[in-house]
Formats: sequence, C-alpha cells, structure tokens
Amino acid sequence: MHKKRFGLLVLLIVMVFAAVFAFGLNAPHNAYAVNNGLALTPPMGWNDWNRYGCGISDSLIRQQADAMVNNGLKAAGYQYINIDDCWETNRDSSGNLVADHTKFPNGIKPVADYVHSKGLKLGIYNDAGTKTCAGYPGMYGHEQQDANTYASWGIDYIKVDWCSSTGIDAQTEYTKIGNALKSTGRAITYSLCDWGQSNVWTWGPGVGNLWRTTGDISDNWSSMLSNFDSSATHASSAGPGGWNDPDMLEVGNGGMSTTEYQTHFSLWAISAAPLILGTDISNMSSTTKSIVTNSDVIAVDQDSRGVQGTKVSDSNGLQVWSKPLQGNGNVAVVLLNRNSSGSNITVNWNNIGISGSASVRDLWSHTNVGSFNGSYTANVAGHGVVMLKIVAGGSGGPTPTPTPGGGGSFNPNVHYKLLNRNSGKALDVYNKSTANGANIIQWTDGGTTNQQWSIISVGSGYYKVVSANSGQVLDVSGASIANGAQVVQWPDSGTANQQWNIVAVGSYYKLVNRSSGKVIDVTGASTADGAKVIQWTDNGGANQQWSIIQV
Repeated sequence: MHKKRFGLLVLLIVMVFAAVFAFGLNAPHNAYAVNNGLALTPPMGWNDWNRYGCGISDSLIRQQADAMVNNGLKAAGYQYINIDDCWETNRDSSGNLVADHTKFPNGIKPVADYVHSKGLKLGIYNDAGTKTCAGYPGMYGHEQQDANTYASWGIDYIKVDWCSSTGIDAQTEYTKIGNALKSTGRAITYSLCDWGQSNVWTWGPGVGNLWRTTGDISDNWSSMLSNFDSSATHASSAGPGGWNDPDMLEVGNGGMSTTEYQTHFSLWAISAAPLILGTDISNMSSTTKSIVTNSDVIAVDQDSRGVQGTKVSDSNGLQVWSKPLQGNGNVAVVLLNRNSSGSNITVNWNNIGISGSASVRDLWSHTNVGSFNGSYTANVAGHGVVMLKIVAGGSGGPTPTPTPGGGGSFNPNVHYKLLNRNSGKALDVYNKSTANGANIIQWTDGGTTNQQWSIISVGSGYYKVVSANSGQVLDVSGASIANGAQVVQWPDSGTANQQWNIVAVGSYYKLVNRSSGKVIDVTGASTADGAKVIQWTDNGGANQQWSIIQV
C-alpha cells in the first residue's frame, strides 16, 4: 500500500516537472529574454564596416555622428554610432586593450564623449575568440577585464564576433561575456555575431539583445534575400529585448537599384530587424535619405508589440508577409515580388487575421488608399515591394499619423496609451487616483483606465490629454517653467500649462508644454515602475519620447 502511494507520488512529481519543462521550452519570448531593459524595440544606428572596412578613424566617427544629427537620422530614431573591427592594436603590459594611436590618437573615450554630446550612443566591436576577424586581440580569457574597459570608456553597445574560436563553445563564451557586461553596471546593448552557426536563436534570447542568424551580407539582391529568408525561419525567437539580426543594411552603397534598396529596407522592417545603416551617412543621396528616414516604415520596425513578420502566402515568387502591430486589427503587410517583371499581388484579409472592411495605407507613397472588403491587390514592380498598413473596420483610411500642430489628427472619441521609448512602460496616474494633483508616473502596461488617455485638440496645434480614469488633464504642477517640475493631473482649466504640442520624432512623439516649452520626461531615464514623470528641457533622450497607441 505504501509502495503504491509512493509510486503514485513519484509519478506525479515527474509529471509536474515534465509540464514545467515543456512550458519552459514553449514559453513566450518575454519570459526568457535577457533582462537588461535594453533594445525593447530593434536597435537603430550606423556601423562603419560595410562602407569603410578597416579604414576608420577618430575623425570619421565624429563626422558620421555629426551627420546623424544634421541630416535628420537622429530625429528619425537612429541613435547608435558603432565602430567595427580594426580599432585596436594589442594589449598593454597589464593586459588592457589599446586603441590604434594612428586612427584614434586620444583613445576611444574622447570619441564616446563626443558622440554622447550629440545625444547619441557609441558602440564598439570585439570577438568571442582569441582574435578578431582582422587579427586583433579578442576577448577570450579577458572577458571581465575588457567589459570593465568598455564601461570605463562609456561604451553603450558591443558587437561580439566569432573568429578564432575553434574549440570554444558559443553559448558558454557568449554567456560569460554577457555576465561580464552586466557586472559593470553600465547599460550596454549586446550583439552576438556567431553567424547563426550554433543555433543561436535557441539560446540567444537569454543572453543578448540581438543575434546574427546569418553570414555576412553583401551589397547585392541575392545576398540580401538569402539573409532575409534565413532570419525569417526563426521569427518565434524575437521579441522586445531580443531580435533576430540578418546583418546590417546596405542601402546606399551602390550594389542594388533604388527599387531593390526600398525592398531591402521594407523586409528588415517587417522582420523587426535591427536597422543599422552601413553607408556614408555624411554624403547620402536624397533618394537614400528618403528610404532610411521613411517614418511609416520605421514605425513598423519599431512597433512596441515586437512581433517579427512571417510569410502568409507564396505563389511563384509573389509573396505576402504579415506583421501584427499594436492595436486590435492593425497589421503591416509587405507584398514582395521576387521576380524581375511586374505583377499583381493580392493580400487576403483571412490570411492576416482580419475580416470585413479594412482601411489601407501605402507606406511608401504615404497615402491612405481607401477601404476594402476581403482583400487588396496592387501591382508590384520586379524586385519591388508594396508595403501597407491595414486597419480592420476602417472606412476611407486609417487614422492619420499625427504631425506637429496637426490640430485634430488624434481621434478625440477614442483612448490612447503612451509608452515610454526608454522603458517601455506606460504613462500612469499614481495608484489610480482621482484626486486633484495626483502624480503622473510610469508603470508596466496593465491596460487599466489610469493608463489610458483622450487626446483632444484645443486649437493652434495644441492638445489637452485627459485621463480616462479621472477625467482630469495632464498639468505641470504650479504652472512651473522649471526643469524637474512634476507632471500631475488637475481639473481642466484651459491654461497653457495643461496644453501640449505633440511632435513626431520618427515613429515616436514628444509632448511639449505650451507654457514652459519643456517636454514630458521620465526622471533620471529610469526604467523602474513608479518613476516620476516630470518636465525637462528637450535633449532628444529616449526617456522623453513616447509611442502613442490606440486602445
């Protein structure tokens, strides 16, 4: 009798552990993503390798940082300036990495300081093996020492390659480097670059913020498509905090046509891939700039829901790719023509999870096409795409993208949530209070009414932002014009400290107070629940930028 009960108990324990193990294998991405609060949307920036290879220098990096600000890339959402291989020479007598004094006469830290002064972030390169791909010292055996060095220089992003790695286990070594980076206490976005040779998509989400799924890209149509196709097979691994990486963008380098570069950028966006430019951004053509700063397409890549798009139909190279977006019934679609001659391609609503009438916006022409029942057909050029945003239940096109001074661009009869770009958390009235003067904070998005807002035009390009919970409006406490003044809720009095200009910053928005001219800001760029929301001078920081999403 006791033996039988014991056997049943053992069986029960085994079944429980089996269930837990099975859940672990099939848990959503967010359940096991690396928890460093970074890359909640795919990183956007620039890397020198595709255009310059080893031909880098202090002056080049500064030039590209200037260009990122001056030509509108920063405003479009790009923030990383990344140095690739060949920046170093050797190690000193203490084992510390030494920058090439010819290329970087004063070392790397002054470059980081300069990049930071522009409101941007600096990335650097190394290797998980004994040497980099160009033959310089790798991190193997020096993981913590090098991580400490990078943190002391002010590095914000690191790409770690996989050369000279014979006999080294990728998961073990990349995990060791990741732990070393964490222990520095500095926020460093971590890019794993083992070229997809160790099934990195199966373990990368618990180690880094992005992981290469492919070999290196080349500036031609077949290479670009090959990398896209390879990365597309691992869509289930991607999500906020961790992304499949099909390698850097070649847009503008001259090996493909304008149509093909437009396709390249669209496919990376529908894939929720990192958007890391690889051309000379200080000397971009107007055509290249128009591709890489397309706010409609960038918004698809940066959508906070964080889903990687997948193929939903394929007929002899005429394909439909679909990516669910924030908001019920919002879907991005790419109609891809892999053939050399133009053809019609149809997206059927039943293939993308919607029914009935839906509005269609063309993201490359920036036009609302109209409302369609059941499907939409477009003629797609050879090697080209038509990229769409489809909204279920539309009648004549989706709600227009708000623009500065847009007066009525937001629907006053619906509610929106505002998610901070830096933290991913929602604008929230503390403790669901309905009291006058209750503080505004950030908090994990819970879908509650104290995190939902009406945005109502008051004319002249300004809005009041009204809590769905209390009916009170966003207000700068005491009508202060000082940095750090608390944002609170208060009964609507129609005063300027309760009115906001909502200005597009790429696919995000900043809220500028009419009275003070300062923007809504999460204090200290905190990512913590409960961090106060204040006003502060606009510095372009991600903690001052918000997604505005209809609920």
